[in-house]
Parts: sequence; C-alpha cells; structure tokens
Amino acid sequence: MLITHDTRCALDAVVDLVNTAPDDDGTPDRLPDVAALGDFVRKHEISDVGVLSEFDLSAVRKVRGRFAAIFAEPDARRTAGLINELVAAAGTTPRLTDHDGYDWHVHYFAPGASVADHLAADCGMALAFFVVAGEQERLRRCEAPDCRHAFVDLSRNRSRRYCDSRTCGNRLHVAAYRARRKEAAG
Repeated sequence: MLITHDTRCALDAVVDLVNTAPDDDGTPDRLPDVAALGDFVRKHEISDVGVLSEFDLSAVRKVRGRFAAIFAEPDARRTAGLINELVAAAGTTPRLTDHDGYDWHVHYFAPGASVADHLAADCGMALAFFVVAGEQERLRRCEAPDCRHAFVDLSRNRSRRYCDSRTCGNRLHVAAYRARRKEAAG
C-alpha cells in the first residue's frame, strides 16, 4: 500500500489525537486546554489554522471521539459509514496544493476551515484509504491490557500488536518471562 507523505502526516495526527483522550484508568485528558491544542497543531504542522479558541478545543474533542469510534469498529462497512459521516460533516473540498516546500498533494479541507474540520477531512480521508485498500484491520488498539492506545499497523505482515514495542511490548514480554521463570523454579 502506497502511503504518501501527507497521508502519513494525517495518520500520525489522527493517532496522536485519539491518544490524547482520557483513559478509563484515570489518565487525564492530554488535550486539556487551548494551549495544548496549539501545541498539537504546531507539532503536526497543521496548515491554514487561524487563532484557536475554546470552541475549537471543544470541536476537536468531538472529532477525537468520532475517530476513536473508527479505531474501535471491527466491521469495514460500519467503519466506512463512520468515516463518510465524519468527512461529509467537515464539508470537504479536495484541492491540489504545494506549500511549505512540499510537492503537490491534496488537501481535503475547505479553505478557511476550522481546525476540527481540517482534521476530520484530512485524517478521515487518510483512514478512508485503508478501508478502500481492504486494510482496515491495520487501524488498531494496543493489546497491552493497561494501554489501549491507537496505532496504525504499517508492518509488512500486519503483525504489530503494541503501540510501542519498546514499552508496551517489552513490558509484557518481561512479565511473561518472569512468570515462566517463577513457575519453573516452583
């Protein structure tokens, strides 16, 4: 599956956005205020965004919840419906652009769109490409029982199980190893 630079940027943004949500274990919202939203916009180099407000923060949090539902949905038909609703609500206006030193690429958000509509359109289309390619199962949640972060499995054989193999994966492998050693020691 060919993933262009702008699609990869949108995938990184949507995964990071979904992972800012508060967790069931009491982890606080990692998008608590407009300043944090501004940091998110700068980190992901989201272009054509004006002055951010509380309204933008609220709208982005709603879009975040809709993206979380996409990552949680196992059925491709229902996933397609969720993406269609999200992208349509954003008022997509596909257009070619070459800005900030990048070659030609497609922006799906309308000129002057809010940051929430920008994310819904561009990130929604990036996820749509996975459904179209029959690769929806690559939109995953970490299998570590105490994590559940979203990620996009871009491994060749679709075998990635953890959001980060250095933390979640290693932690579980070490725990399993210690349990086996303890059992062997009897």
